[in-house]
Amino acid sequence: MRRLLITLMLLAWPAHSWAVTVGSKAFTEGVILGEILTGTLKAAGIDATHRAGLGGTRIVYEALKGGDIDAYVDYTGTISGEILAGRNASTQDAMRAALREDGIGMTGSLGFENTYAVAMRADRARTLGIAAVSDLRSHPDLELVFSSEFLDRKDGWPLLRARYGLPQSDVRGMEHELAYRAIGAGAIDATDVYTTDANIPAYGLTLLRDDLDVFPEYQAVILYRLDLPADAVAALGRLEGRIDVARMQALNADVTLHGKSEQAAAAAFFLPGAQRVSNASGLWRRLARTTAEHLSLVAISLGAAILVAVPLGILAFRRPRIGQAVLAAAGVAQTIPSLALFVFMIPLVGIGGPPALIALFLYSLLPIIRNTHAGLIGIPASLRESAEALGLPRGTILRRIELPLAAPSIMAGIKTAAVINVGTATLGALIGAGGYGQPILTGIRLADTGLILEGAVPAALLALLTQGLFELAERRLVPRGLRLPHPAPGA
Repeated sequence: MRRLLITLMLLAWPAHSWAVTVGSKAFTEGVILGEILTGTLKAAGIDATHRAGLGGTRIVYEALKGGDIDAYVDYTGTISGEILAGRNASTQDAMRAALREDGIGMTGSLGFENTYAVAMRADRARTLGIAAVSDLRSHPDLELVFSSEFLDRKDGWPLLRARYGLPQSDVRGMEHELAYRAIGAGAIDATDVYTTDANIPAYGLTLLRDDLDVFPEYQAVILYRLDLPADAVAALGRLEGRIDVARMQALNADVTLHGKSEQAAAAAFFLPGAQRVSNASGLWRRLARTTAEHLSLVAISLGAAILVAVPLGILAFRRPRIGQAVLAAAGVAQTIPSLALFVFMIPLVGIGGPPALIALFLYSLLPIIRNTHAGLIGIPASLRESAEALGLPRGTILRRIELPLAAPSIMAGIKTAAVINVGTATLGALIGAGGYGQPILTGIRLADTGLILEGAVPAALLALLTQGLFELAERRLVPRGLRLPHPAPGA
C-alpha cells in the first residue's frame, strides 16, 4: 500500500515542479528574446519568470552554470570564441559536447544570425573612401569607440586589430546604445554593431565589409541547463527556426524606434498586429516594486554594516595596531570599483540580491568604522581619567561615557554610509538585484528619458529622505550639547 501511494504521488506530481527562470543579456535583442522564451514556456503551461538584462556574456553564463537561471539566448560565435575559448569547439557538435561538461545543453538555431560588424555613417565612409574593415588601416586618426564587451572579448576588437593590423591605439569603450547616438551625432567615426540592430538604418550607417572573414558565424541558439524538465526543453525547442532576420529586426525596431516595451514586442511575436499598450497604468506598480527592492538592499546592508563596523571602530580605538589594519582593509574595500566587486561575488553567491548586499555592506564599513574611531579618539583624556578614578569598569565607561560622547561622529558616519548606499544600490540592477537601477539601465538602453527619470528621481528623493531621517534621529538620540555643529545659513 505504501509503495502504491508513493507511486500515485509521483505520477500526480508535475514534471516541472519548479518555476523555470529565463535570463537575458543587457541589450535590447537579448531582453526581447528572453521575453519570447518566457512566453513560450507559459504557453506550454510551465511556470516561468524572466530576469532581464543581467549583464554581459560571462555574467549570464555563470548564472546559468550556477543555477540562478535555467535558460537564455546566446550566439554560436560567442559560445565558441568566448565561453568555450581554448576548448576547440568550432562546430555546433563540438560546442554541444563541451557545454555538456558544464551541465549545459544547446538547441538548434532560432532561425537567424546576428553577427558583429563595424559600422560608419554612410556619408562619412563615402567621403573617406572606406568600404571594408581593411580600409581603416589607411586612416589611423579615425576615432573608434566600441561597446565595452566587444573591446575586451577574444572574438572582438583584439582579434580584429590583430588580423587586420589596424593602427588605431586610442580606442575607448562605451555603452552600446550610447555609441549609436555618438556616431549619429558625428562624435565618433566607427563602432561595433549587431547586424540585426534596427538602429543601423535609423542612424544612416553602413556596414564595413569583413573582407578577411574575421567574425565567425553567430547563430542565435538557446542554452539551457541539462536538469531542466523535459517538457520545458521541448517547449523551448519549438522555437527553432521560427525567427528569421527580418522578424528579429522588426522586433528590435518595435522597441528601439517605435517606443514599445520588450514585453509588448514579445507579445507581438505571439499575436502579430498587437498594438502598443500604455505603460502609465503600470507606473505606480513598477515604482512600488523597485522602491521595495531598493529599500531592502539599503536597509539590510546598512544594518549589517552597523552591527559589524561599530565594534570594529571600538577595536581600532582600543588596539591601535590592529586598528590600522582594520582601517586599511576597509579603505581597500572602498576603492574596489562597484561593478567589479559585484562581478567578483557572482561565482561565490550567484546573481541578484546576495552579491549586491555583500558589496553594499563592504562599502558601508569604512565611513562607520572611521567615524566611530575618530569619535572615540576625540574624547578628552581627562574625562576617561576621571571615570577611571571613580573606579568605573571599562565596559561601563564605554557604554555610559565614551559611546554617548562619540555618538555625533558615529551617527554622521552611518548617515554618510546610508546616502552612499542609496546611490550605489542602483548598480545592483546590472546583476539582477532590481531597485531603481532597473528603469535607469533600461532607459539608457532604449534612449527613453522617462524611464531614466523613473529610476533617477526616486533614487535622489530617497537619498534626501534618508539624510533627513538620520538628522531627525540624531536630534532624538544625541543631546543638544553634543550634536555636531551645522553651518549657518549663507555660510
